[in-house]
Amino acid sequence: MKISTRATKFLSQKGIAFEVIEYEHEEKGAKFASEAIGFPLEQTVKTLVADLGDKKYSLALMPGDRQLSLKHLARECGVKKAAMADTATAERLTGYLVGGISPFGAKQKFTVVMEESLLKFDKVAINAGQRGLMLLMKPQDIVTALGCKVSGIV
Repeated sequence: MKISTRATKFLSQKGIAFEVIEYEHEEKGAKFASEAIGFPLEQTVKTLVADLGDKKYSLALMPGDRQLSLKHLARECGVKKAAMADTATAERLTGYLVGGISPFGAKQKFTVVMEESLLKFDKVAINAGQRGLMLLMKPQDIVTALGCKVSGIV
């Protein structure tokens, strides 16, 4: 059975290579996902939804072992301040459940900022748009697919 989500369809349409990895989803979070698939936490990407105010939102792609600096994200997005979006808002805007949020194929177009340290890896794991599914892919391909900014946002 071929697994298909909005995220995998989005990447396939763009001709971007990825490998799907399934795991038993028991709890949300990059730490659990990385352990479940046997992949380093610093190479497991968490997709965070940030509220930039004035009904604007951004996605931050962060290594699982690092914390997002909302101040740095706000500066990168050209706003005074950023806050984490609440669960209901994140799910409504992306069309994905928290614990399964992917930057690919989200319902709304976002400014996406990737933490620059992710580019040092050959491959990273990122959510496939469904709890219990991860994509293994090149971080540069994420930048290409999303046209995202790359910056130090830790």
